[in-house]
Amino acid sequence: MVLVTRADLKLTKGKIAAQCGHAVSECVLKASSKDSRMLDRYLREGARKIVVSAPHLEGLRRIYGEAAESGIICSMIKDAGHTEIPPGTITVVGLGPGIRSDIDSITSSLPLVK
Repeated sequence: MVLVTRADLKLTKGKIAAQCGHAVSECVLKASSKDSRMLDRYLREGARKIVVSAPHLEGLRRIYGEAAESGIICSMIKDAGHTEIPPGTITVVGLGPGIRSDIDSITSSLPLVK
């Protein structure tokens, strides 16, 4: 699974972690209904998660569109607006669980979040 955050939002590390948690939950729920065998394999093999960043909202939307078009399980997370950012702000896109090479073909050029 790859979690793509937005670099332009300048969120705290805790907020990024919370938003990534939402993305993981949504992707796992989607996988349980769409591809339970892939989810089982993902969980058996260590449930890998990589966090990278896209420069801005347009980049995040492009990644989500490419993943959806490719048939990759994906989820776009919008914040509720209780803390750092306005309600409805798109913060993270989760991709996977899925075939690593398929996900990497979309996200491999993005920098890791540090």
